[in-house]
Amino acid sequence: MKRLEKIYEGKAKILYTTEDPNLIIQYFKDDATAFNGVKKGTIVDKGVVNNHISSVIYQFLEKNGIPTHFVERVSEREQLTKKLDIIPIELVVRNVVAGSLAKRMGRLEGEALKSPILEFYYKDDDLGDPMINEYHIREFGLATDDEMAVLKERGFKINDLLVGYFKERGIRLVDYKLEFGRNNGQILLGDEISPDGCRLWNIKTNEKMDKDRFRFDLGKVEETYQEVYHLICDR
Repeated sequence: MKRLEKIYEGKAKILYTTEDPNLIIQYFKDDATAFNGVKKGTIVDKGVVNNHISSVIYQFLEKNGIPTHFVERVSEREQLTKKLDIIPIELVVRNVVAGSLAKRMGRLEGEALKSPILEFYYKDDDLGDPMINEYHIREFGLATDDEMAVLKERGFKINDLLVGYFKERGIRLVDYKLEFGRNNGQILLGDEISPDGCRLWNIKTNEKMDKDRFRFDLGKVEETYQEVYHLICDR
C-alpha cells in the first residue's frame, strides 16, 4: 500500500492517504514535545519504538475484543490504519495518583487508586486540551450519550486488559490517554499506545519509563524507550 498525499501532521505523527479511501498510513516521527508544545526536542528512534510498541499492543487488544483502527505495521515507522472521524475527546485512565491529578487533589504521587478514574479532555491544542465533563460534551455536541457509554465501557475494559499486560512485563501502568473515532458506524480505538501517551513505572523501583524522562530532564530517555520496546516486543 503506497502512501500518497499528506493530510495531517501533528506533534508525533504524519498521516497520509493511500489508494484506498478508507485506509491511511501513519508515520511515526522522532519529534518530542511537552507542556502543550512549550518544550520541544528529539528522541532518537522514538518513531520506530512507538510504532512497534503500539502495533503489538493494538494486536493484543484486537485479540481480546477491542476494535481498533490498526490494520498492519508496514515499515519501521509506518502503520496502515482505518481512516477515522476522530471524536474530539481524550479519555484519560488513571490507576495511580500522578501528574495533574496529584496537583489538583493535593495527593502524593504514587498513591494507588482504589478503582480507576476516567477523565475527559477536549482535544484542542490552542486551548491546551482543557478538562471537561459529560455536560460539556452533551451541550457542545462532541459525542452522543450512546457514544459516551461506549467510550466509558471501552476505557474500563482496555484498562483491565492493559494493567495485567504491563504487570506481566514488570511495568506499572500509572495512567494513559485513549482516543477514539467513528468508522462506518463503529467506534474504534485510534491514535497509539506508547511511552509517549502513558505513564509507565518500573514495578519494583517506580523508576519512570516514559516521556516524563524527556519532560523533566531525567536522562536516559532513549535507553528507557528501548527498554520498554524490548519488554513488550521481544516476548
